[in-house]
Amino acid sequence: MNRIILGAFGALALVGIGLFWIQGRAAVEQGAPPPEQEPLADPGQVDPEVLPFAEIEGLEGPAPPESTELTREERRFFRYDRNRDRRITRNEMMSTRTDSFRKLDTDGNNLLTFEEWAVTTSDRFAEMDADGNGWLSQSEFATSAPSRR
Repeated sequence: MNRIILGAFGALALVGIGLFWIQGRAAVEQGAPPPEQEPLADPGQVDPEVLPFAEIEGLEGPAPPESTELTREERRFFRYDRNRDRRITRNEMMSTRTDSFRKLDTDGNNLLTFEEWAVTTSDRFAEMDADGNGWLSQSEFATSAPSRR
């Protein structure tokens, strides 16, 4: 019973402190004077102490930035971004994979079965295994690397 009473008293105390704090901040903001505005000078009369003055005769600004070649990551991004809107949609992402999928899908039913994948992978392994010993050396495996453009 004592815990409940102490808890309720503590909660009321915290609520009261919060209300006083919020009201105190509001009173400070209401009583704050508006910022003073400096009088505007006539365009014909320029005060040299107010505005900086510089001789611009003979000065030259910085050269415009030169266009740089696209980075490797930007080139990779634009291979997928077909319409160049700087966003890759699901269709754009999948369109680059359709040719590879169709090569693996030998029966053309748009379903890739394990058997279709296994036959293609086995044939590819046989092409890479030049000496026919059943395993790939480093030089044989290097022939499977995608070609750089």
